[in-house]
Amino acid sequence: MSDQIPAAIDLPPQEGLMRRFWRLARGYYTSPGDRRRAWLLTAAVLALTIFQIGVQVRFNLWNRDFFNALENRDSPAFYGQMWMFALLTGLAMVAAVGQLWARQALMLGWRRWLVHRLQRRWLEHGRHYQLNFLPGAADNPDQRISENTRWATAMAVDLSIGLLSAILTLASFLGILWSLSGPLRMSYSGTEFEIPGYMVWCALLYATFGSIATMWIGGPMVGINIRRNEAESDHRFALIRMRENSEGIALIRGEADEDRGLQRAFGRVVSVMKELYDRERRLMWLTSVYGMAAGVIPILVASPRYFAGAITLGVLMQITSAFLEVTRGLNWFVDNFPKLADWRSHVERVVDLEDTFDMAEAMASQTRIDVVEQKPGEEPELLSFRNLQVAHSDGNVVIQGANAEIKAGEKVLIVGESGTGKSTLFRAIAGLWPWGSGQIRIPPREHMQFMPQRPYIPLGTLRAALTYPAATDHFPEAEQLAALERCGLPHLVARLEEEERWDRVLSLGEQQRLAFARLLLHKPRWVFLDEATAALDEENQDQMMRLFREELDGSALISIGHRPGLDVYHDRTLQLLRAPDGARLEVRRKPGRERGQKASGGRAALRRMLRRS
Repeated sequence: MSDQIPAAIDLPPQEGLMRRFWRLARGYYTSPGDRRRAWLLTAAVLALTIFQIGVQVRFNLWNRDFFNALENRDSPAFYGQMWMFALLTGLAMVAAVGQLWARQALMLGWRRWLVHRLQRRWLEHGRHYQLNFLPGAADNPDQRISENTRWATAMAVDLSIGLLSAILTLASFLGILWSLSGPLRMSYSGTEFEIPGYMVWCALLYATFGSIATMWIGGPMVGINIRRNEAESDHRFALIRMRENSEGIALIRGEADEDRGLQRAFGRVVSVMKELYDRERRLMWLTSVYGMAAGVIPILVASPRYFAGAITLGVLMQITSAFLEVTRGLNWFVDNFPKLADWRSHVERVVDLEDTFDMAEAMASQTRIDVVEQKPGEEPELLSFRNLQVAHSDGNVVIQGANAEIKAGEKVLIVGESGTGKSTLFRAIAGLWPWGSGQIRIPPREHMQFMPQRPYIPLGTLRAALTYPAATDHFPEAEQLAALERCGLPHLVARLEEEERWDRVLSLGEQQRLAFARLLLHKPRWVFLDEATAALDEENQDQMMRLFREELDGSALISIGHRPGLDVYHDRTLQLLRAPDGARLEVRRKPGRERGQKASGGRAALRRMLRRS
């Protein structure tokens, strides 16, 4: 592999919004586990939408017959039309509820598929961790997955059904309006001429005016909604970050500064919301007068024919109803422009997250350290570095040309100044840090266990935290209790079934000892400690480290640590030495017996005892 680390990745040009959105929709409709249900629900929505349009067309005919019965004072026909109204209303209710059910099921199924897809891509290969270091990565992936997917899918279904309904309504009522309106006879400069289907042309002119005015007034709302989503997510992130660091803030009395920071974050939300509300008010001036005029204009335009006796009152009302339906179909864009702008902002955020995942995959494929995993049973089992170069995602080299080999059962301590890349080396071994070159040969992953300075404590019972990531019944009860006792946590035995935020209830020292108890249960053959005893006093640290001379004697141990006394628990030391072109990995001498004999007090005696064992 080349030693050159690319600092950027050239991705294909960005697609248009609809093509990018179609990628999300296509995946759902071609997914092996979801496509059959997706197509069935879509067919149900289409069928029920067409049925609804049919009911609306029949209501248009009912308008004519009902008002003609009123005009003719025909009592039997009037009551007959009331019965017809009841029937049509019942059919409309059934169609509306059925379509709502199908629409809701389609929304939920699509969102579930999209969320699961994004979550998998976020979690696989440690990408959720790598995105923190990737330049230009999409911010707040949690909000994009939980909230933006909901609106992107739900609004897409609603808007698609609304557009389909508008097209079908337009197709159904254009013919009715054309045939009912008849020709309009006009004269100009002594020349008479006719405009056939003049009400249709009137509706087209009316809708065109509304669309142009809406675009002029509401066009900026697309960009405003995108900025609103970004501001909202930034404020939410600031709140979450404050909650996660509440202890540190409280200890140094930083509440006033946090309040100022939160006010600044929400101030950006307020600023963009004011801009959005201003545009919405401007648009409301147009839509309110536009909607009210739509009910009067057809009567005004068709009234001369009614007063001339060319059409009946029923036909006039039928023309009015058809005109409203046609303009509603033509005005779909006008009526839904704010919703379209909001939907686009959600789609952009979801697709940006997809593009970030694509970018992470592309960058990892070009800059990945070659991690070779041994097969179970393959001998000899070892950890080795071959011309290993570890870099940041921007290409800056952290560790240069590392070569080393650690055999099964060895105990190795890695030391070095802060910033020389010790923890980054561990991340590369774990496969979480792809940036660099060279090769890392690792034992089977199921034989490896990493212990960071702050252990991960999952939500749930203390027993679940103890056995994580295995199930709570994976280890015998007696082994679980013995592990807690051995790690100095007997006071937690009675609380194994309690559900708490254990990462807050337990001190960091107790959390680290709980991680060692977890280690005793899993008994991995390779253990990696990254400052895993930093919160323990010397006595507790000695107690935990003695586990590797007693219960875990056959396990290899690779440790990162700065505290004095750790070297006695290891066979040799690797040191990272800072250099201009990246830290160098060098082998230091083994801790000598003479050094232990010069140590004072109980620690020297303890070291001699451990060496003899």
